[in-house]
Amino acid sequence: MENNTEETKDGKKRMPLIPILAVLSVLALGFWFGLGQDTKTTSLANGEENHAEDDGHGHEAGDVQEKEGHKEGEDAHGEHGEEEGIKLSEAEMKEFGIKVVKADAGTLSRYADLPGEVRANGDRLAHIVPRVSGVVRKVFKGLGDRVKKGEVMAILDSRELSDSKAGFLAASERVGLAEVNFTREESLWKKKISSEQEYLEAKQVLAEAQIERRSAEQKLHALGFSNRYLKDLSRHPEESFTQYKIMAPFSGTVIEKHITRGEVLKDDTSAFVVADLSSVWVDLSVYQKDLAVISEGQSVVIKTMQGRIKTEGKISYLGPVVGEDTRTALARIVLENKDGQWRPGLFVNARVAVGKIESDLIVLKSAIQKINDEDILFVMAHDALQPKAVKRGRSDETHVEIIEGIYWGDTYVAEGAFTLRAQMGVGDLDDGHNH
Repeated sequence: MENNTEETKDGKKRMPLIPILAVLSVLALGFWFGLGQDTKTTSLANGEENHAEDDGHGHEAGDVQEKEGHKEGEDAHGEHGEEEGIKLSEAEMKEFGIKVVKADAGTLSRYADLPGEVRANGDRLAHIVPRVSGVVRKVFKGLGDRVKKGEVMAILDSRELSDSKAGFLAASERVGLAEVNFTREESLWKKKISSEQEYLEAKQVLAEAQIERRSAEQKLHALGFSNRYLKDLSRHPEESFTQYKIMAPFSGTVIEKHITRGEVLKDDTSAFVVADLSSVWVDLSVYQKDLAVISEGQSVVIKTMQGRIKTEGKISYLGPVVGEDTRTALARIVLENKDGQWRPGLFVNARVAVGKIESDLIVLKSAIQKINDEDILFVMAHDALQPKAVKRGRSDETHVEIIEGIYWGDTYVAEGAFTLRAQMGVGDLDDGHNH
């Protein structure tokens, strides 16, 4: 191997120049190449970071757009759902008591409205007046009390009654004595022992005694005492002779009381008024214009002025005379009143059907619901129940005419409309059915 070293003048060795330059060139090239790689790496890293930032911003915008689009889609679906209404299967409709029928033409009743008043049934009303005067000893019944037939309501002490009973007993005794004397005189006259004049006198005395007893007996009958009581009167204690019992003539209610313990009650004073309120009268005023269409036997719908109580009846009496002051005729209805809700004195309205009206489109009145001051009818459309605003026309007790909002043949909810109305503010009838 050739030695490329050179020797200097002072005898020292020196390295060749060319190899040194080659080594420096290689080092410089390596440094430049490494610097380029670092720069490229840094650029790539910065690019990825920028890309990550760009991607984050892009995804966020995309998410917002997607959410807004989804929300719009849901809103659109919600609006579409409202248009569709509430879809229910037959089983669900049966469960919630919903029945549908078709709107059709029909007949409405024409009415005459008459004012009236509830009164106690005059055939079941009693003013209880004592049949003798006396001092009130006891009072057992008060205003509003229920009484039964024959029940003692008050007791009087009456001297007049005592005299009547004593008179009857005395007359009975005289009859007994007269009968004995007549029997004896009759026997003696038949034996020719006494004269005929004595026999006739004995007969006359007996007849007079019997008349007196009969008179005293009738007087006590008039005071309410029975034959059985009079038969046993002689065995009653004397202190009971003055007692007069005021008794209820029939079962009913005390609606008036005019008696106080200790007062003197005369035989023309009404102590009690008792009424059997299980039936009452409703007296109606029939105007002259309605007389031609009102007759006995017609059906009438009666309700109180507030409309809380309602019932039906028939006209049992129509007066033949028009009142001079009111210029109205009397029509009377006898009402059953077992529960006592028809109180005498109540003012009522009575509606009498007097004719018919043909209509092109009617629905059941109970099917219409009032929602936000609108008359709403639930109508079946596209297999769903939809609320439809309608405009009413004429009506009667059960049906109403529809002049706007639905058409002939439309299917509507006839029963269960209130259930649908109650659920409109909270969604479907069942949370598990979100149609």
